Amino acid sequence: MENSLVSSLFPIGLAALHVVVGKLHWLDRILPKERWISLGAGVSIAYIFLDILPELGKAQVEIEHLKWSFIEFLEKHSYILALVGLVLFYGLELLAARSREANKSAGKSDSTSVGIFWVHIGAFALYNALIGELLSHTETRGSLPTLLLGITLALHFLINDRSLREHHKAPYDRIGRWVLAGALILGWVIGQSFQLLPGAIALLWALVAGGMILNVLKEELPDTQESCFFTFSMSAGIYAVLLLAVSL
Repeated sequence: MENSLVSSLFPIGLAALHVVVGKLHWLDRILPKERWISLGAGVSIAYIFLDILPELGKAQVEIEHLKWSFIEFLEKHSYILALVGLVLFYGLELLAARSREANKSAGKSDSTSVGIFWVHIGAFALYNALIGELLSHTETRGSLPTLLLGITLALHFLINDRSLREHHKAPYDRIGRWVLAGALILGWVIGQSFQLLPGAIALLWALVAGGMILNVLKEELPDTQESCFFTFSMSAGIYAVLLLAVSL
């Protein structure tokens, strides 16, 4: 019952974070921007190396058990899917950046075009829906591992939102944040309503892992002018210890 309650609260909390994060300007007064960005970076990097990468190995075993003919000829399926996720989100970032540059060169606002906005938000909506679906299966993790996952995702979304708002400006605040929040909840509802095979869940996890790795490297390892190495190293170290302690 306790695990079920925890796993139900996190999607709602993460969706709410998407909606209100643009109003949390007071965070910069409590903790300077370079410190909370580095905090998020350290936590996410620790999570990638100590949870996501080991999970890809487990996912490979589950995927092999599917025995689906169209993937039987592939080896290292989970790593290929992670690579696909990483390349996909890298391409989307390039599209958004080039759209902004084109608009600025044309004397327009420093934001993306309408078409690129919907492509970018649509991809992140799918990303959020997959994360929501995966959150519906956290009951088996236990309360503490689920809590650590929730903290990681909250920091991850916090910095993702910063990047999306920078690219899209007003359209993100008006429409984009609501789409992402709704996609997360929709994914969680679908996950609660339909029971997927462990191998199918592993396929989704591998795809999300690639996107998360790229987003961490792109946004959560900030430029040296916007970083605090002490905060980054301390948060990575402390979170690594927590993850290792939970796995014992």
